[in-house]
Amino acid sequence: MRRLMLGACALAALAAALPARAETVAITHARVLTAGPAGEIAQGTLVIRDGKIAAVGANVPVPAGARVIDAAGGVVTPGFFATNSLLGAVEVGALGNDLTVDNPELGAAFDVQYGLNPESALLPVARLGGLTSAVVMPRSAADRGGDADEGDEETAGPGHDGSRSHALFAGQAAVIDLAASPDILTRAKVGMVAPFGKAGAGVAGGARGAEIVAFKAALQDVRDYLRNKAAYERAAYRDLPLSKADLEALIPVVEGRMPVIATVHRASDIRTVLKLARDEHIKLILSGAEEGWLVAADIAKAGVPVLLNPLDDRPESYEMLAATMENAGRLQAAGVTVALEASEGSSHRARETRYGAGNAVAHGMPYAAALAAITINPARIFGVADRTGSLEAGKDADVVVWTGDPFEPLSQASAVFIHGQAQPMTSRQIELRDRYRDLGRPLPPGYTH
Repeated sequence: MRRLMLGACALAALAAALPARAETVAITHARVLTAGPAGEIAQGTLVIRDGKIAAVGANVPVPAGARVIDAAGGVVTPGFFATNSLLGAVEVGALGNDLTVDNPELGAAFDVQYGLNPESALLPVARLGGLTSAVVMPRSAADRGGDADEGDEETAGPGHDGSRSHALFAGQAAVIDLAASPDILTRAKVGMVAPFGKAGAGVAGGARGAEIVAFKAALQDVRDYLRNKAAYERAAYRDLPLSKADLEALIPVVEGRMPVIATVHRASDIRTVLKLARDEHIKLILSGAEEGWLVAADIAKAGVPVLLNPLDDRPESYEMLAATMENAGRLQAAGVTVALEASEGSSHRARETRYGAGNAVAHGMPYAAALAAITINPARIFGVADRTGSLEAGKDADVVVWTGDPFEPLSQASAVFIHGQAQPMTSRQIELRDRYRDLGRPLPPGYTH
């Protein structure tokens, strides 16, 4: 109880230390990269009022009484997205996470929003890398990478009736913000994650074809459940492999209101998943897609967005033999909407998202497209573009001020705003550095007893 009280007090103190949302801020003399219709403004001003962007442009007057931040020729961007992220749901990977379940009654119904930790020590580190939002995605118990061994693939296990239908779905993703606040959830239930390819085959008995058949059968069960709910409730309908919770969770999928986020790598598997989505009339997002460039025309024709790591260029498995750092640029050139993610699940190294964008530019992706791929594109893909992702009047003031080009490693964020509130420009690592920088200072009491 004492620890809980201390945590509550710490959050209250932090909230009190942050500027009030009603504060008006004007950021001047900046190169503004809006990621919106205005494009780049070479010498611009951005005004924040009541948590929103009040104005942005080349000749915007500074409101009377506003706090002025002189960017001194620096760069202003929208806050970046950590896409396909573990932020808020993992601290030390070896000690587990809140993104994987192994429960025969729970697959599609698993919802990451209920395990989020706004006090995670990883969030301040990510903020210092210009990240203000994250798409937190559950992980399949079978998805250990392209060439998981048999032991890993079997971890999902059969249900109580021998069915593995629950393991076809990893659960529901959510969008969060990275503010120093007790409430970080932006939007829940933004997509249903499902493994395909080798990982998907593992949960369906070992064959890719088996997973597709099982997936179709599961969706048909949901449709039958919808038509026969009354009989199901009276136990007067056939047994369904999925639990009631999973059936209910999949209703938005079969109705086309929630996309399936398909983790898939190989070109042939991508084609199979695209056909599955067409046949079943479901919305689709591809995640991974290391060989996506080989089928870029098919993906573009289907209008399916892709989440990818622009640094994936090694054939780490037989599913990724054609991986290349030109994947993002080639997909974008073909007309595919691309969102970039960082390595290692975009958690401990989420701050490197901007480095990945810079590398995508170095390998053929236009600068503006790379910026969009970590700002407005993920916002659009996950249904929050009306409030964030670009610098436009009326949107939430998720804004970052940079000392230089944000894709250059030596540039640093000098100010970060989320919902118009200035965020602390520190992290546990920085605080520890400062604490022990002067070894001549007396040690804390714990070191002397």
